[in-house]
Amino acid sequence: MNELPQQLVNGLLLGSMYGLVAIGYTMVYGIVQLINFAHGEIFMTGAFGALTVWLWLPGGTSMWLALPLMIIGAIVVAVAIAVGAERFAYRPLRTAPRLAPLITAIGLSLALQQAVWAWYPEAKSARTFPQIDGGPFEIGSVTIQTGDIFLVLAAPISMAILAYFVMKTRTGRGMQATAQDPDTAKLMGVNTDRIIVIAFALGAAFAAVGAVAYGLKYGEINFRMGFILGLKAFTAAVLGGIGNIYGAMIGGVVLGVAETLATAYISDIPGMDKFGSQSWADVWAFVLLILVLLFRPQGLLGERVADRA
Repeated sequence: MNELPQQLVNGLLLGSMYGLVAIGYTMVYGIVQLINFAHGEIFMTGAFGALTVWLWLPGGTSMWLALPLMIIGAIVVAVAIAVGAERFAYRPLRTAPRLAPLITAIGLSLALQQAVWAWYPEAKSARTFPQIDGGPFEIGSVTIQTGDIFLVLAAPISMAILAYFVMKTRTGRGMQATAQDPDTAKLMGVNTDRIIVIAFALGAAFAAVGAVAYGLKYGEINFRMGFILGLKAFTAAVLGGIGNIYGAMIGGVVLGVAETLATAYISDIPGMDKFGSQSWADVWAFVLLILVLLFRPQGLLGERVADRA
């Protein structure tokens, strides 16, 4: 029990990262009812975009100066790929059966993995990600690593910006209208194609911020990092209620805390020692998803997707 505060903080940090990526899944699904399984790879390309900026900077550049430029680089790369995917891969299939864009998303995911591997052949194992000097920081019995400070600040700021954008801006209200009824939104003068592009771009931007947080947290990135994390982010979106942007973050936090506590304490149960290892963390995440789908399939906060049948 002495470790509980530390484990809760670890879970909160991990869940915040899941939530940042899950926002992209839930926004796109809420507007065009597409499960963009390439979103995990868009997250991955954001991490390599940030790394590319770091490698282009002069040697000896302070990480405090480099970090804002790395974030911008990550966002530019991720948004460019997401917008390009929407325009050339998904838009032509918008009226096709739902299986067609789903298969396209899986193919795009594999293509992005191989493209990054071709650009960074050494990423087959891992590439070292630059770190912020200083720390760790002690707050009572809780230790926070320096890399986690970025996530502590980025997650709430990102959610506040998104909440303001969706609720207070004209474009945000257009997104809500398009999610509710795209045909009626068109009749009311909403440019639904533009709204869909913005949804992809926003989701990619948040994924890019999450990618920088991942690199700072774990110290390395690789071209396959988006696959499992993307699945977990999708799990978080389902947990919170698909189409619900606030539910995506809450689902991510719930998933992160559950995963952290499971790996920390299940091994203390007699006969369950091998099930508490880190290798079982992914298993417990999907066990939680199955339980939620069985007992509350609409998610914790409920779906916000209009019935377009």
